[in-house]
Amino acid sequence: MSHFFSYKNTPIQYASTGKGPVIVLLHGFLENSTMWDEIIPFLSNKNRMISIDLLGHGASGNIGYVHTMEQQAMMVKAVLNHLKLRKFTLIGHSMGGYVGLSFAELFPNSVRGLCLMNSTFEEDSDERKLLRTRANKMVKTNYDNMVRMSFVNLFSENSKTIHENEISLALKEALKTSLQGYIAANQGMKERKNHTSFYKNATCKKLVILGKNDTVLDSKTIQLFANKNKIPAVAFSEGHMSHIENKPELIETLIKFCK
Repeated sequence: MSHFFSYKNTPIQYASTGKGPVIVLLHGFLENSTMWDEIIPFLSNKNRMISIDLLGHGASGNIGYVHTMEQQAMMVKAVLNHLKLRKFTLIGHSMGGYVGLSFAELFPNSVRGLCLMNSTFEEDSDERKLLRTRANKMVKTNYDNMVRMSFVNLFSENSKTIHENEISLALKEALKTSLQGYIAANQGMKERKNHTSFYKNATCKKLVILGKNDTVLDSKTIQLFANKNKIPAVAFSEGHMSHIENKPELIETLIKFCK
């Protein structure tokens, strides 16, 4: 069941299910907490699962035209404080991983583990920052097409055919993201800092989940860094959306991580 919490006079939607060690689920850009619907039942029998709509996504409101990853992390902490939860494991998909990194840096004593799922500890390249700037200009006059293009390009070519129905449903959720939410999140990701050293040295339990055919991330470079620094890393066969493209393998991996 979903609930609402007021953060800076802005509604934030969250859900809580299950009992046990707390797992906090952080969705990605153009997603919302519904992305976890088919994952939660496999984890909630032994864990308390908290899923939150990040600022400007799902049923959560906006607090400006830039939602930095630190602002998102502060909002997440406010929800967890409201629930009187003090220790938890974070699983962040894509942008949710960036939020998780900022959260772990701000509140290291609260974090038992941090899984970066189709995400990275690196900052945006100059090329990527330029693309985000262009996207935020174009989306103002061509919202639907920009969202469709941004979203569909997250999947491998193979997945676009095999998972056509799931992609269509996920796209409907993506199109619920407000224009302000799109711009604010994109700008926040553009401005995020490099967390490579932080994640390398973090003492919490860690896991990196990658897609070998990810069109957004350089999965080979990320895996090499993880291997070099003894950070557990798993690479699935498809793209950026492992919860759709490699769902069975992802569920198995997350169950092991959450033990």
